[in-house]
Amino acid sequence: MKIGIDLGGSHIAIGVVDEEGKIREKTEKRLTSVEKENIKKSIEDTIIEQASQFKAQYEIEEIGMAIPGWAENGVMIETGNIGIKNYPIAQILQEKIGLPIKIRNDAKCAALAEYTYGCLKGYDRSLFLTLGTGIGGAVFYNNQLLEAGKRPGYEIGHMVIEKNGIQCTCGRKGCFERYASMKALKNNLRKSLGFDENVRGEQLLDMIRKNQPGNENYQIVENVVSEYIENLNIGIMNLIRIFEPEVIGIGGSFVYFQDVLLPRLKEKIEPERAEIVLEAAVLGNDAGIIGATL
Repeated sequence: MKIGIDLGGSHIAIGVVDEEGKIREKTEKRLTSVEKENIKKSIEDTIIEQASQFKAQYEIEEIGMAIPGWAENGVMIETGNIGIKNYPIAQILQEKIGLPIKIRNDAKCAALAEYTYGCLKGYDRSLFLTLGTGIGGAVFYNNQLLEAGKRPGYEIGHMVIEKNGIQCTCGRKGCFERYASMKALKNNLRKSLGFDENVRGEQLLDMIRKNQPGNENYQIVENVVSEYIENLNIGIMNLIRIFEPEVIGIGGSFVYFQDVLLPRLKEKIEPERAEIVLEAAVLGNDAGIIGATL
């Protein structure tokens, strides 16, 4: 068995994955604003504590880690939404835990899991997007995960969809993820409704589900969701015309909102490309943990 770690912009998920890609046990931790101020220590402490516990309970061979950015030889070279650069995390953790550690881009990890066990299985050409704090992506062509060389490549979230648009953490303006990530949707809902960050995603999802004509704030919620779907459609249609996939899988925290977002997205895409299968990730938000071990 292996330990899979999915490091996100606001959470750390750690699980034990068996030989069949099943998670035997997992824990998740949301990073508070205080913990984010000393992010490296928070990451190290959380992983060392939990991985050591799992190591004592199970026969663990190695640890795989999915990160939101670019890693090389166990070093986190760049992570836009976390703000860490040139961080030799594999060596630090390996010395503390005593297990070999490999690191890979989180979107590619999730895509590998869905290709092996989930919504991309059985297709020759597929596209996978992870919608969360940002937007990550991966492409399979002729049953091969496309790699870009030294840099991770396929940074779908940093495709510009709005000239001179919102400033992005990457330094450019108008990036896809500033308009179509789940963070963008939640933040836009909070801002439009006058809510602060204490209003969690679950509450916003419930509000969208119950949104009906005549309800208080109906039009505000409808306008935000409609604009979000429009922006998501712009980016996905760009990608369809470049890669011509047979199937598109969408993972990340989008999967929790799929009942209210996926049908509306399909309505936008199907008139032009009805032959393309559009699915939410079968493995849900666990895809990163599972894919980190592959």
